[in-house]
Amino acid sequence: MASGKPTFKPYYQSQVMAIPPTLDELVAKGHPVRIVNDIVNRINIQGLLDAYHIKGTSSYHPQMLLKVLVYGYVSNVYSSRKLETACKENINLMWLSGMSYPDHNTINRFRGVRLKDALRSVFEEVVKLLAEEGLLSIEEVYTDGTKIEANANRYTFVWKKAIQTNKEKMKKALGEIWEYAQSIAKAEDNLPEPPDFTDISPKRVQDTVDTLNAVLAEKPHTSKEMKAKLKYVSREYPKKIAEYERKEAILGNRNSFSKTDTDATFMRMKEDHMQNGQLKAGYNVQISTSNQFIVNYTIHPNPTDTTTLQAHLEQHKASYGKTLETITADAGYGSEENYDLLEARNIEAYVKYGMFDKQQSEHYNTKQPFSADKLFYDPAQDCYICPMGQRMHYIGDGKRKTSTGFEQTSKRYQAKNCSGCPLNGACHKSQGNRIIEVNENLKRHKAIAYGLLNSEKGIEKRKQRCYDVEPVFGNIKQNHGFRRFMLRGKEKVAIEWGLLAIAQNIRKKAA
Repeated sequence: MASGKPTFKPYYQSQVMAIPPTLDELVAKGHPVRIVNDIVNRINIQGLLDAYHIKGTSSYHPQMLLKVLVYGYVSNVYSSRKLETACKENINLMWLSGMSYPDHNTINRFRGVRLKDALRSVFEEVVKLLAEEGLLSIEEVYTDGTKIEANANRYTFVWKKAIQTNKEKMKKALGEIWEYAQSIAKAEDNLPEPPDFTDISPKRVQDTVDTLNAVLAEKPHTSKEMKAKLKYVSREYPKKIAEYERKEAILGNRNSFSKTDTDATFMRMKEDHMQNGQLKAGYNVQISTSNQFIVNYTIHPNPTDTTTLQAHLEQHKASYGKTLETITADAGYGSEENYDLLEARNIEAYVKYGMFDKQQSEHYNTKQPFSADKLFYDPAQDCYICPMGQRMHYIGDGKRKTSTGFEQTSKRYQAKNCSGCPLNGACHKSQGNRIIEVNENLKRHKAIAYGLLNSEKGIEKRKQRCYDVEPVFGNIKQNHGFRRFMLRGKEKVAIEWGLLAIAQNIRKKAA
């Protein structure tokens, strides 16, 4: 058995060095912090410099603050307080900041105020720099969206449907009081005609309440119950209607918003940390990628991807001065409106529609054999042939508008006699003779999309979409732990996501 004392390496905590090492020597070569430093030094940040005023006290240099923020997002440090601490303790950030020590208020103000109008140009400069190096394409992209939870308190719902229901209750209550006033008023009172409550406003409610008070206040036979009801209506209804109008103005075309972040909409999240299936206030983040680099991003309050494409394409053109050449996306974008939009802009669209994946199955034709898209069409007679051989003739057009105001037109065809048909009930479930609707324009777009998606290039695009755009969201959420925005309001959320996008591109370049 060995004997003696253990041997340790020398440990001299107070050792004085003749030539102390510099911070640059302590930062590893090829470290991501050096890539952040190199990229920010190379891009044009004039838009950021323009955000500062000439007058006032001297500020920390915006280039340094931008480097600190970007590297914070690269290394999963999103909190301004943690960045303040890291600038004093983390060798990489001490080197990056040049031993400057901005406090959390300075960092937060820079992120929320100074970057508001400048971050988009910074992001675009980074993308252009990467494109010049041949790492990505600005013309050919893959597009997808994800929902990220907003920094909003729970149970702060404001629902459009609830407001409409409450307004209907108010209309009903006012109508009942008016009917009561008419029943006890004498002919000489000259009670005016009942007001139109189709669209109530604070002024209309106030005028109605004033009239009812004038009529019923002097009537000795007015019941105590009605007097109490009128008193409550007089006190509460005008201010409630004003509140409802304010909330409806915030809602716009949305169905809900959160009181603590009025730009956020309640939507169902895939990443449900509470595991209760509740709707959460959040934002729909849209990105376009190339080689897993983010080329474009937009923030939307609406939960569906379908209605986001136009604004997303317009942002791409505004950023780079030209439209896309090709776009690849999943069935969430395959609407008639989007196909029209892409066709008008001469963008080659590898965009699926709702039934595309099912049509690839060899069992597709055996399922739902009586659906409208499987019926034979006779172009000479402009009619469809039902499963029993009966002609279905054109009976007119049907029109409807989508939530965005886009008008869709469908041709309607009806069978002459479905009574006694042995397939009645299997062919269709409706009462009477079967009617089908055929959207010729959408049908044409689907045929074009089907051909593109099943071409050799289309198959390759479909495969690449799965490992180009989708892993970017997975990397940001799962690997880097960003599942909830820290800032509130759409403008600040856009800043936060812009920093994440820059960080993603730098991490990808470093890899």
